[in-house]
Amino acid sequence: MRSLGFALALLLAGPAAAQGVPEALRGAWFAGDCADPAAMLVLTGRAAARVDAEAPARLYRFATLGSAAGYALGTGTGPEAPRLMFRAAAEGLETIEPEAKTRDDRLPGDAAPQAWRRCDSPPAALAALHGEGIAFLAALENLEAACGTGTPGACAEAILRQGDVSGDARLSPAELARLARGAAWLLAVQEGATQEVLATAVGAGALGGILAARTLVESLDYDGDGRLSAAELLQDRGPGFARAAGTPEGRPLRMEGLSEGAGMLRSLMDGLLNR
Repeated sequence: MRSLGFALALLLAGPAAAQGVPEALRGAWFAGDCADPAAMLVLTGRAAARVDAEAPARLYRFATLGSAAGYALGTGTGPEAPRLMFRAAAEGLETIEPEAKTRDDRLPGDAAPQAWRRCDSPPAALAALHGEGIAFLAALENLEAACGTGTPGACAEAILRQGDVSGDARLSPAELARLARGAAWLLAVQEGATQEVLATAVGAGALGGILAARTLVESLDYDGDGRLSAAELLQDRGPGFARAAGTPEGRPLRMEGLSEGAGMLRSLMDGLLNR
């Protein structure tokens, strides 16, 4: 349940600035032999995720993007504000991860650059473990952009667009579970998981994701077709918000007990459509 709640809570983040990682540099990069890479670095519009064979994973969600010493400089969110320097190079991509104590005006400091290359066919096991998480990282940026506009219905439409694998304009439990598995991967990378721990986290997220997805569908599937539409996501939250008239007839009743069973549903819906 945690991974889906994490995915929905992330939608509370504000919109990022338009400037981002150059499109030519986005995607997956590898260090070492393509048949058995030592590390993978993924760049999206506003983030970078690094996964090594042995070392802890690292996630950079750039709060700012600038330049330093001939490199693009991305500064991550959070109290430590981690930094990543990157640029196109002869090998394909070159990055530097500066020491935390190095001042911006002295970058890159003593940190050594690392070369990365594209691989046409990364190992199947690597793609199986990381594919959905990488897709979720990119989808999350699109969700943040849409959900931060304040346009009625934009967030629900974006959720539908990013999650709708089948193209039927509905979200099935399997499609929601895919988002949850991707969120489990992202959370594990953010927490610095090793490759082994990352695999365990994604495996646990698979079961938790399908259970949470079924709960969410069952709670919002008003027409009973087993899938969620944008209209169902927006029910009581979209254009009809606060338009129920009520009536002065009758008298107040006792309210005790009405919250029973609502905690789990609230954790799923918190942050989904409301800012």
